[in-house]
Amino acid sequence: MENNIITSKDNPVIKLYQKLSSSKKERLEYGLFVLEGLRIVRDALSENSGISHIIVTSQAEEKFAGELLQADLRDAKKIVISNELGNRIASTDRTQGIFAICRIPVKAKPVFVENGKYIVLYGLQDPGNVGMIIRTADALGINGVFLCGSCDLYSPKVIRSTMGSVFRVKLYVENDTDRLFETFENAGVSTLASVIDRDAVPITDCGFSGANALFIGNEGSGLPPEISGRCSKRITIPMHGSVNSLNAAMAAGIMMWELGR
Repeated sequence: MENNIITSKDNPVIKLYQKLSSSKKERLEYGLFVLEGLRIVRDALSENSGISHIIVTSQAEEKFAGELLQADLRDAKKIVISNELGNRIASTDRTQGIFAICRIPVKAKPVFVENGKYIVLYGLQDPGNVGMIIRTADALGINGVFLCGSCDLYSPKVIRSTMGSVFRVKLYVENDTDRLFETFENAGVSTLASVIDRDAVPITDCGFSGANALFIGNEGSGLPPEISGRCSKRITIPMHGSVNSLNAAMAAGIMMWELGR
């Protein structure tokens, strides 16, 4: 068994994994991204999400052998690496020693449903917020999440923060603002701007009938006026006391709850 354990950082698969882990440019060039952790790798396998390689440390193979054997590896190639090499390529402090290389889905046209509820992440730059919003959208049954001018959907931090929801939620990246609004207009989807403004419609007074797409803006500056002005309606979360803003993921969660009620 020892002879089959990869120890060199120069192994082609390991070199590819590290490139994909550290560079958006490489992810786009290869059309691949990386996963780390038993749960998310298992989720990717169960959703048939195009895993090409599974990488496990010798320690992880012993510890999780049963769970990995129960999973359908499909066409994925499995390689075993040393524990030291696993620590070297890990992006978490306490790695489980399970990694994967996964194919980025081919860009598809948005799918709209009757009375569908959608979220648009416009200019969000915090990977943790983006991942958390995708996870919350999954939990609340949102029909699709659009990213426009936001951080890389397939960065390791975003993927990790989704906790596997990245494989269950319909996700679309459209960085052309005009095309995005045109897409919603052609589909008969009303656009809603989430803003901090006393003159906006309180979210508790919105009926959200029909199909709606809710725009969530940048963590620090919110939605640009030219974007909120293009939306069909401007809505806000009424707040008490001296609090005048919420974390983007928290605000999105509240609005998604109301949107889906």
